[in-house]
Formats: sequence, structure tokens, C-alpha cells
Amino acid sequence: MKLHVNDLSKSFDGRTVLDSASYTFEKGKIYGLLGRNGAGKTTMFNCLVGNITPDKGGATFEEDSVEPSKAKIREATFDDIGFVFTDPHLPEFMTGQEFLKYFIEISKDKIKGNVNLDEAFELINFEKHDRYKLIRDYSHGMKNKLQMLAFLILRPSVIFLDEPLASFDVVAALQMKKLIESMKSEHIIIFSTHILPLAQDLCDEIVILHNGKLSALNSEKMNDKDFENEIVKLLTEENSTDENQTDESATEGSRDG
Repeated sequence: MKLHVNDLSKSFDGRTVLDSASYTFEKGKIYGLLGRNGAGKTTMFNCLVGNITPDKGGATFEEDSVEPSKAKIREATFDDIGFVFTDPHLPEFMTGQEFLKYFIEISKDKIKGNVNLDEAFELINFEKHDRYKLIRDYSHGMKNKLQMLAFLILRPSVIFLDEPLASFDVVAALQMKKLIESMKSEHIIIFSTHILPLAQDLCDEIVILHNGKLSALNSEKMNDKDFENEIVKLLTEENSTDENQTDESATEGSRDG
């Protein structure tokens, strides 16, 4: 199973954020997407899930096949991809229990097998008394846990995680890290982060988004002492300060839409 990002381009007010970005992501790997603030990481995610319309390009999904020559390649759809936002989008008037029950009900055609609510909450170590609180009273980390649980239940083929561990405490972050690792054999997992040690620890490959392009780093060098310096050098070459404002406006636009 592969996700092919093909010539993805997006500009805002004449400023290029994504410039024919292309890359192939494969099942069984965790990819760390690194880039400076405003490089276009969130814009790329939003383009691929349909929250933003790209100027050009898109993504195709290649399903598994015993014979690679006969693999089915089709346009990637919303059902193929799950997007775990940095800022959770949840109905705050519901309790966690009500939301999860509602989510399972509306997603029943996409979920394989039956889901036990208690077992699901235990999967992310969600305390029983917290399940019956209104979501608006949850901490940011608790909201992120609940959002991630929804995607764990739905299990889309491709999972985008936008700064997934930023709001978790040390224990919760370790739990989420183990969950992500346990899922990679059957999924394509891509997460953006500004924390290089996290990417080095969790990822099989690190992909750089810089100057609108996607490029891979040599995974064999991830633990070399000069790896960090190499990344810093790459991300400071021909950097445009205008990109920062562009990606922030793109993020705001996607949330409004």
C-alpha cells in the first residue's frame, strides 16, 4: 500500500507554499515530516484531505497486490485518510462517552467489527470519571487523546498527525508513541513535528518540506552526530520569510472552511 503525492502545488496571494511537491509514502513505515514554521506542512495535509483545494496535483492511492504489476492505483479519497489536528475539532457540548458513541454510530459502515466503548477508552488510558465530563472541560491533551482514539477506531489507511504529542505529558506521550508504533504495520503514518529527537526516536524515515518541495533524508544517518547540523543547513538554504505568514493564513482558512 502506497500514497503517492504528485506535483502538489498551492499558493496564497501569489506566494508559493507547495511547489510541485512529490513523494511516495509506504505502508509499514512511520514518516516524520520536518520543516520550519510556515513551510507548508499543515497546508499539505489540508490539501490531501480536501480541506483546501490545491492549485495543481494531488494524491493517488496504490492498494496492496500479490503482483505489483497489477496493483490498483486510484485517486486518494477522504475515506483513505485520517487527519489528527493539532487543535482538536470536537463537539464540546458532548461528554467524551457521548461523542465516542455518536462517532461509532455515524461511522459504522467504515468500522470493521464491533467496538467496545470501555475497551476503546482503556486503549488510551482514559480515566472512567473523565469519560462523563463535557469535552469543553477537558484539557488540550485529553481532547487530543479523544480525537486520536476516534481515528484508532476508524483505522484509515493513511494517518496524518499534526504535532501529535505536543500537548501530552510525559506518560501520555509515551503511551501514544507506543500506540503509533503498534499501528504502523497496517498503515501509512505521517506526522509533522518540530522536535528532532522525537522524529529520530519514532520514525523510520524523515522527510523534509522546504521551499515547497519534499525530499528524503538518508535514514541510515539519523543517529549520526552531524545529522542535526545537516538538517539545520538544509532548512536554512534559500528560506523565504514570507512562507511563515502564508502557511498560517492557510491554516486559518482551512479551519473556517
